[in-house]
Amino acid sequence: MKCFYFLLLCILSISCKKNIEIPSLLPQTKSQTKVLKYAEGFKIINYGSHKVLQIKNPWKNADKTFSYVLISKENAAKSTFNKDSFDGIIITPIQKVITTSTTHIPALELLEVEETLIAFPGTKYVSSEKTRALINSGKIIEIGKNENLNTERILELQPDAIVAFGVDGASKSLNTIKNANIPIIYNGDWVEKSPLAKAEWLKFFGVLFNKERIADSIFNTIETSYLDVKKLAKSVAHKPTVLSGAMYKDVWYLPSGTSTEAQILKDANVNYLWEETTEQGSLALNFETVFTKAQKAELWISPSYYTSYEALEKANTHYTKFNAFKNKNIYSFSNTTGATGGITYYELGIARPDLVLKDIIKISHPELLEDYKTTFFKPLQ
Repeated sequence: MKCFYFLLLCILSISCKKNIEIPSLLPQTKSQTKVLKYAEGFKIINYGSHKVLQIKNPWKNADKTFSYVLISKENAAKSTFNKDSFDGIIITPIQKVITTSTTHIPALELLEVEETLIAFPGTKYVSSEKTRALINSGKIIEIGKNENLNTERILELQPDAIVAFGVDGASKSLNTIKNANIPIIYNGDWVEKSPLAKAEWLKFFGVLFNKERIADSIFNTIETSYLDVKKLAKSVAHKPTVLSGAMYKDVWYLPSGTSTEAQILKDANVNYLWEETTEQGSLALNFETVFTKAQKAELWISPSYYTSYEALEKANTHYTKFNAFKNKNIYSFSNTTGATGGITYYELGIARPDLVLKDIIKISHPELLEDYKTTFFKPLQ
């Protein structure tokens, strides 16, 4: 009997243990992922005490995700992270930053943090008057070229982070800087698939500078402006035919129908003659193929780097055979530059696709925006 009762007691004890919930000694942290409307290349996850910024495939065929911890100075002092699990631990808001593409500068200015920019590669290409003033006063210094950064100068400056324009992730300069424990944050706005997706990378900068709400508000304004003018363009009956690009050596390069440039042309309600193509990147065609299809095109937009009809004709007399050339209906952004020659479109165009779209609509359907003056595109000289 004693054995029986002992066995029964053991069974009851095991049964009770199965139903007992032992509270975990680890803090239960709920995460919340920021909802993005268009961008697919980054993600912001809020854990309350810190945030994690994830950058997915920041260059073509990257097949890699980078993760960064964003945390305040106060919380960093009482927190521990496995550094091997992240590509950088960054104290926010960033106080000193280096960016590597002119497309990053408008975001800093929109968020009013341009004075945190301490260095830039290729300062002569910066067209913004506000940032140029900082360059001229010596507050932003020159650090070489993207493919050959002045690493010694950068290490002396000790930035909180470098926002890099990744082409293939194989930069020796960036690897040297990363090995010195300066975080490299890859910005992949350029590989996004739509104009508004690229513009939404403003929120990427917003989280780095603790200005998420301001970034959200500014982006919403840009989005509304873009969608309103897109809707306006739908009202027109006539869709002018459009040619784009120009020859480089023996090849004519022009936007594929999947490009953001082609999408803006579509949203402007024009008939871009190659809008149905599905290739990735630019199309590479011979002259005869382009001429056969586009000889009678009403408009020619973005004729590569050419800034005048004279330059076009000098490069190739066959350009003069297009109706758009004969009728002086060619428009380019190459003549809209800053004080030192930086092309404004290359700097501001990604951040403000609404202005790009308005330009194309003004050119294609001038009656819709009678009082609007184009920002980037001007008639070829």
